[in-house]
Amino acid sequence: MRLRLVPQDTKWDFFSRPTLWLGISGALMVAALVSFFVQGLNFGIDFRGGTTIRTESTQAVVISEYRDALVPLELGDISITEVFDPTFEEDQHVTMIRIQAQEGTESVTSDVIERIEAQLQTVAPDISFVSVESVGPKVSGELIKTAAIAVVLAIGAVLVYIWLRFEWQFALGAVAALVHDVVLTIGVFSELQIRFDLAIIAALLTIVGYSLNDTVVVFDRVRENLRKFKKLELKEVLNLSINETLSRTVMTSVTTLLALISLFVLGGDVIRGFVFAMIWGVIVGTYSSIFIASAVLLKLGVKRDWSKPDNTAGNQFANIDA
Repeated sequence: MRLRLVPQDTKWDFFSRPTLWLGISGALMVAALVSFFVQGLNFGIDFRGGTTIRTESTQAVVISEYRDALVPLELGDISITEVFDPTFEEDQHVTMIRIQAQEGTESVTSDVIERIEAQLQTVAPDISFVSVESVGPKVSGELIKTAAIAVVLAIGAVLVYIWLRFEWQFALGAVAALVHDVVLTIGVFSELQIRFDLAIIAALLTIVGYSLNDTVVVFDRVRENLRKFKKLELKEVLNLSINETLSRTVMTSVTTLLALISLFVLGGDVIRGFVFAMIWGVIVGTYSSIFIASAVLLKLGVKRDWSKPDNTAGNQFANIDA
């Protein structure tokens, strides 16, 4: 007996209310953009410039005492957060201390690091600095620009690729889904004020690739069924294609989520932001490949005058049962 995550031969109607799905997604994207422009992102040291110090001690962390110990150094904006992780020992207490970029210097000097350590030792004598990372203000500004260009170029390349492989209507549907995924991912980081650093940019680009893969599988089957069922309405062809590939889509998403959730719980705080972005991206990417890309294609319509069958259409793994 095989486990099925999706019933065999489903005939669900995904487009009974296509405008509703587009409206909900549009409202969520507007909320994400409002949060981004009003609240902004909680940029990490990668993008803001400054120094991050990871400390470790056997004594319990009291944030106020740490902050009071650093006040005499007059280092400007200092953020101190305690790190919690199920893999830590009972007497292992870790903090992340973020210090703003210092005027006239690219990073906090070694002398200042020694003074910070000496001040914190008055609170926790056995404290140790596990790692010290610094990024200058100039470099951080260039990273923001480069990261934005990387995401835009990735989406632009997808637009050209889908346009050449399918038709322009398919390309706009795929790009709409990708923009939807990226905007909602940035929005949730803005809403929850989760630290946004270079690892999250890597996650965004990975999400673009993952979402595109799902969308292309569906579009391949749509193109194949458009040639096979020439008299069916486009809505019926889209429903048929999504139902035929649904088992593969769900199986891929669930197995990916199982691995990501394991990493989120056991992988430690260093990669937790990246993994959270990937979990969110897999969820919205799966949703968008079914409801957004295809709904946009339904709204735009597509020509039905192909005279020759396409032997390369479809995907041999599309009907794998989960």
